[in-house]
Amino acid sequence: MASERSGIKCVVWDLDETLWRGTLLEGDAVTLTPGVTEVIRELDDRGILQSIASKNDHDTAWERLVAFGLDRYFLHPQIGWTDKSASIRAIAGALGIGLDTFAFVDDQAFERDEVRDALPEVTTVDAAHIDALLAMPSMQPRFVTHESRLRREMYRADLRRKQSADEFTGTREEFLATLGMEMTIRKATEADLRRAEELTIRTNQLNTTGRTYSYEKLRELLHSPDHLLLVAQLEDRYGPSGTIGLALIERDAGVWLLKLLIMSCRVLSRGVGGVVLTYILQRAQASSARLQAQFVETDRNRMMYLTYKFHGFREVAQQDNEILLEHDLKTVRPFPRFVRLSLPEASAAAAPAPAATLS
Repeated sequence: MASERSGIKCVVWDLDETLWRGTLLEGDAVTLTPGVTEVIRELDDRGILQSIASKNDHDTAWERLVAFGLDRYFLHPQIGWTDKSASIRAIAGALGIGLDTFAFVDDQAFERDEVRDALPEVTTVDAAHIDALLAMPSMQPRFVTHESRLRREMYRADLRRKQSADEFTGTREEFLATLGMEMTIRKATEADLRRAEELTIRTNQLNTTGRTYSYEKLRELLHSPDHLLLVAQLEDRYGPSGTIGLALIERDAGVWLLKLLIMSCRVLSRGVGGVVLTYILQRAQASSARLQAQFVETDRNRMMYLTYKFHGFREVAQQDNEILLEHDLKTVRPFPRFVRLSLPEASAAAAPAPAATLS
């Protein structure tokens, strides 16, 4: 087994002599590798996505996957004659997740070396060690949440959504308006904490500080009178996307400090990245509080700094790589017209009326 990294989000399988025994195009009557079906199903239950990178005839190979009843588990499969590294790049691009969260399973050392040389951030696994795959720490999320079990279908909906966007002939905003998006923003509850921890661990690009928070720490903050922990959920005509946003605000003597803002990368293309921030700005404005925000630069979260600047924050202090920003709250960007904001009854009483609905 090759080098192992943390937080695998997608396992990419070779087919011949890996997922199944035998070589399909040599006329072998291929049979599934012992135990592989159980591994595939368990990875799926854990919320780890899966795909295929195989040098094979597409239609013949796909027919076998259908016959084995495994076709539904694989997103954006790449079956053809391109290099395995190119196939993995294509899968990563379609799914919108980082290459450093990929693992590639293949029986041939040549193929693993090709991927390792071209994509050193990808974890490579010898197919001889399939039986040890589930025991790898990087394949074991601390919690399996409701979103974990739905992740494959949510990503499949993302691919359908993207296909519709590619086929749409109008403007991007006109397409987004056809989605019927509804975002719910509310105070977190105990039931949200496992998913909240998962968001801090899994989200690298759209995380304003890059910091992770344990379930225990989040629970402490949830019950702290000086903190407000918010979650955001999104759904549209393609189905629910689950909990896609998290915000942590520290409130002290008229100053609100936004310590963490996270948005799932899956919703980036839907133009909703700033909705939670606008909601917080409106609440701070209605409460006559000063609003500051922390930003800690990582090698991947530059977009969140630009989100702060786009919404009117300015830098007021910096120490090492931590930047303190502040908003004067004189002008707050409106919500996008193509999103409907919903606030549950439990949190509506605490929210200012202007933030409760969108026209």
